[in-house]
Amino acid sequence: MPRRPVTALGLALALAACQPLPGTPTPPPGLAEAPPGAPPGTCWGKQVSPAVIETVTEQVQSAPAVTDAGGRVLVPARYATEIRQVIVEERRVRWIETPCPQMQTPDFIASLQRALIARELHTGPVTGQMDARTRRAVRQFQSARGLDSDILALDTARDLGLVAVPRSG
Repeated sequence: MPRRPVTALGLALALAACQPLPGTPTPPPGLAEAPPGAPPGTCWGKQVSPAVIETVTEQVQSAPAVTDAGGRVLVPARYATEIRQVIVEERRVRWIETPCPQMQTPDFIASLQRALIARELHTGPVTGQMDARTRRAVRQFQSARGLDSDILALDTARDLGLVAVPRSG
């Protein structure tokens, strides 16, 4: 069977098949996984804080001074420089339950932006995009409630009236 040359149109069509459809929300960074034991159908964001490492430099005596009977130093003490790293704070992983990506449509994000504007936290236009300005406002709202993250938490979405609160019982 003869081989056909790959044309630019054929290559473009093949590459287009790999791209998400226009308007399909892409999951925000850190939403690809779930914590162990997470209930099925829930969505999670992961915030990783790196370990804090400090470099410590010390002068350590490697040989004591040699003195005579009168206390006069014959040979001074010798010192060596030791450099080591110490973990000051361990790496932390925080899991945050979030509204699922299919829920975070442009209309949902626009409602989020309006809710943040009403609370004087968002200063930009309502775009329907989870941009840097919106993430800053989300972080500011959540920080006041003890969650220092720009990943929109499900509880925050509920507090803002964007997601229904489950009924108990």
